[in-house]
Amino acid sequence: MIYDMKIAFLDAATMGDVSFEPFEQLGEFVKYESSTPQEARERVKDLDVLLINKVLVDKELIDAAPNLKLICIAATGVNNIDVDYAASKGIPVRNAVGYSTDSVVQSTFMHILSLVGGGQYFDDSVKSGSYSRSGMFTDPNWNWWELAGKTIGVIGLGNIGKKVAHIAEAFGMNVCYFSTSGTGHCKDYPCLPLDELLAKSDIVSIHAPLNDRTLNLIGAEQLAMMKPTAYLVNMGRGAIVVEADLAKAVDEGVISGAGIDVFVTEPIPEDHPYLKMKHPERMRLAPHVAWASMEARKRLIAIMADNIAKGW
Repeated sequence: MIYDMKIAFLDAATMGDVSFEPFEQLGEFVKYESSTPQEARERVKDLDVLLINKVLVDKELIDAAPNLKLICIAATGVNNIDVDYAASKGIPVRNAVGYSTDSVVQSTFMHILSLVGGGQYFDDSVKSGSYSRSGMFTDPNWNWWELAGKTIGVIGLGNIGKKVAHIAEAFGMNVCYFSTSGTGHCKDYPCLPLDELLAKSDIVSIHAPLNDRTLNLIGAEQLAMMKPTAYLVNMGRGAIVVEADLAKAVDEGVISGAGIDVFVTEPIPEDHPYLKMKHPERMRLAPHVAWASMEARKRLIAIMADNIAKGW
């Protein structure tokens, strides 16, 4: 044990099958698969370092940890932590920046290629026996199209958005973006007003944080501005999109489809609009896993351990 400190991870199950050895080398480490609010308040009583992913760190939890010296979150966003109150108690909050860029970008194109290329339809065509019974060497019944020459509109051109833009260029796509901060710093691509980006794009890909400027940014009015052949991909936060409006727009053919990795409530409720659609084949849904490649989770643990080792 290098440091005489008590460290606990309150929702370690969210990290999956990854080694926590870097934390064990830094102090007395305990991991809990999950923690209810009451359990969390009990478990932080004598902690020096608190590790969390999605656990709510509010005033009550912070007050329950009189020895707490550092909070480390297994994420880039810190919206589930009362950062101001932690600062008032002299407790720094450290996040993890850049660990999941490649993972999220790859997941973005997994959704895009599946949607545009009819991946699910063609897979079903073969496995259902429809192709075998057709008498033709091919299945011409799904009109898929090439990315080359099409336009992708990126909402939020941070590290992830920029890499999505670069890879889109490799496919021969034209790129434009909307700055959610209101200031377009990148000169490599045209920065457009949101309505113009929506009208122009064949694919709209969201990579923005959730804040006052992005909450419910895309609703029925904005979806109606898009091409009926266009697709929406949301890799940012669920509440950037009005979920009921998107489900309705996809079902009614206002847009062709959507790929979604994030939801307002996670896990997704069983009565969610996305799960009650007339045309579920037009949606690609994933359980908030774009961040979680094996490599990304290993990087995340390493960054968190480094944040602890730096002290406070």
